[in-house]
Amino acid sequence: MSAPVSEAELRQFLETHPGWSVERGQLTRTFEAPSFLSGIAFVEQVARLAEAADHHPDIDIRWRKVTLRFVTHDAGNAITALDTRLAGEASTLFAAR
Repeated sequence: MSAPVSEAELRQFLETHPGWSVERGQLTRTFEAPSFLSGIAFVEQVARLAEAADHHPDIDIRWRKVTLRFVTHDAGNAITALDTRLAGEASTLFAAR
């Protein structure tokens, strides 16, 4: 089981990864793609990343907006290093589009 990140680690992640916040105990960010299909392509990239890590975010798609929510259920619904790592990788994927 993964351990929750410390408050300092979470604060550092949020300071170095603009757009991410903690909402209802979940690491959350909404990305706005230039088109619906571009947003869907981004979701597919995130899905492949998540599947490889066997750690799956909640994904909400609203036209060009894609919201990702990361939390580790096995850690008591806490944010862990796995969540921050995958969130950071999702940001990198989106920036590269």
